Amino acid sequence: MGVTNRLACYSDPADHYSHRVRIVLAEKGVSAEIISVEKGRCPPSLLEVNPYASLPTLVDRDLALYESTVVMEYLDERYPHPPLLPVYPVARANSRLLIHRIQRDWCAQVDLILDSRSKEPARVQARKELRESLTGVSPLFADKPFFLSDELSLVDCCLLPLLWRLPVLGIELAKPAKPLLDYMDRQFARETFQVSLSAVERDMR
Repeated sequence: MGVTNRLACYSDPADHYSHRVRIVLAEKGVSAEIISVEKGRCPPSLLEVNPYASLPTLVDRDLALYESTVVMEYLDERYPHPPLLPVYPVARANSRLLIHRIQRDWCAQVDLILDSRSKEPARVQARKELRESLTGVSPLFADKPFFLSDELSLVDCCLLPLLWRLPVLGIELAKPAKPLLDYMDRQFARETFQVSLSAVERDMR
C-alpha cells in the first residue's frame, strides 16, 4: 500500500539522474506527483523552488531538494522502509563511496556520450572505456543478488539507470560480462523497476 502525501518530483523522463529518484520512490511505495520536464523547458514553478532549475527536484510541502544523491538520501530517511542504505556507519560510508565512484567513473562517461556537443572521437573513447570498465567489474556481481549486497541499496538505484541505457549509449556487453548481464535481467524484471520507468525510458529497449 503506497504512502499518500503531497510529494512532487520534477523529473526529466529521459535522464538517468531523474530515473534514480523514481526508482527510490517505487521501492519505497511512495506516491508522488511526477512532473515531467524536458531538458531546456523549465516551468516557472520549478524556478521558484530551485534556483538552478536542475532535475530532478523534489518538493515535499515547504521543502525543495535537488541533486539526486541528496534527494535519494532524504527519501531513504523520510520513508525508512525498506532501508536503502546500511545501518552501520562503515558500511554506509562504503555505499556512499561506491555511489561517488559510479558518479566519477561511469556517469561522467555516460554524460559525455549523451551530450550532443561531444566530439565523436571523445564519444568513441568513452564508449570503449565504459564497456571495458563494466566488463572488468562484472565478476563482483556473481556472489550476491545486488551490487555487493544481499539487499537492494542506493548504489543499485544509481547503477540501474545507466545499465538500462546501454543500447542508447551504443554499448553491447559480451559473454565475459555474464554476471553483470544476469544482474541486469533480474533487476529489470522487478516490478518496482518497471514502475519507475517513464514512457521515454520504455522505448530505450
